[in-house]
Amino acid sequence: MATRVIMPQLGESVVEGTVTKWLKKEGEPIAEFEPLVEINTDKVDTEVPSPAGGVVLRVYVGEGETVRAGTMLAAIGQPGEAPPEAAPAPQTAGAVPAAPRAESPAPAARSELGFISPVVARIAAEHAVDLGRVKGTGQGGRITKKDVLAALESGPAPAAPAPWEQPALGELFRPTEELFGKTGEAVQAPAAAPMPGSLVPLDSVRRAIADHMVLSKRTSPHVTTVMEADLSRVVAHRQAQRETFLRDGISLTFTPYFVSASVEALKAFPLVNASWSERGIVVHRGVHVGVAVSLGEKGLIVPVVKDADQKSLRRLAAEVNDLAARARSRQLKPDEVQGGTFTITNHGISGSLFATPIINQPQCAILGVGAIQKRVVVIDDAIAIRPMVYLSLTFDHRILDGAAADGFLARVVKVLWEWGGG
Repeated sequence: MATRVIMPQLGESVVEGTVTKWLKKEGEPIAEFEPLVEINTDKVDTEVPSPAGGVVLRVYVGEGETVRAGTMLAAIGQPGEAPPEAAPAPQTAGAVPAAPRAESPAPAARSELGFISPVVARIAAEHAVDLGRVKGTGQGGRITKKDVLAALESGPAPAAPAPWEQPALGELFRPTEELFGKTGEAVQAPAAAPMPGSLVPLDSVRRAIADHMVLSKRTSPHVTTVMEADLSRVVAHRQAQRETFLRDGISLTFTPYFVSASVEALKAFPLVNASWSERGIVVHRGVHVGVAVSLGEKGLIVPVVKDADQKSLRRLAAEVNDLAARARSRQLKPDEVQGGTFTITNHGISGSLFATPIINQPQCAILGVGAIQKRVVVIDDAIAIRPMVYLSLTFDHRILDGAAADGFLARVVKVLWEWGGG
């Protein structure tokens, strides 16, 4: 009897996944526990092993399709055995199956609207649909794909602006009558030749990043404030403790210092550790700090240090190292990139002085850390050379006003300047 391969629930709050690559094709032999398929959830790729040995009788879900946990992915059996019929995909009342597509949809989100599936989030982002105005017909008022499509049909979406093309230098200085004619009527410009180049296909990670960034800019009014921090005491502390940490197998970078300082500031300004809701501002009890990790050309991922407010500098350093190493080797678990309440991105690694990063929805703010440089500063009317860093806080102006955001960032600067913890 054929063995069914079922989409597993890869995390406590992970209910969907995207099939990114089948490692075995129909008709190919496979051993028990041999990797069968790669599943992507929130930019984390996970290999699903075969539950039995035999041959792949049939593949029911194509690459690029997003399905719910419990969906039948494939059937494993003996050569010549008839594959079973695919069972209908599990779904909550009112939900409709995601349509197959060759690209990964937007990441799932949880908000005041309830659970928003990746397909719903993508459609809403692409067509500028305000989900707050969509009536959900799913279980508990959940908004389904059918609800969003119905909202689109009930009213025309705003037309997308025509793409702007850079005119040739000569076009900018053509005589007025050539551009508008002697009667003032516009003259049709010659069609531009297509630009030569190559097409880089979008993988699931790049598509997820793109969808999430666009969704964030459309969701939150972004404002950025920038301050400068003196890291003299942090640098001295790190220099004194590096060997001690290394003896325990821990590389002491600057990142845990910024995590620790942010935690202290979040305690003083809890509104920064919040999310927007139409019913009110949700202030989170736990402090879960996401730390952005670059994957090079593969994009970036944000593993989360859970309960960061309960951890020492040593424990933060060990956890940041572990998460970053497993992120680069693609060994993170889906739960380890979810549940963040605040994010830190260290763009200064590549030499950037300061930046205006995009908020990691549904969080309230993100801290950008620039390059640490020795600079000439004036202290008590005396010139000094100090290790300085620009810190930028991009925040959701629906939740925070300038005074609160500046107060938070000033507290981060103060904690770093007065560093004495360990």
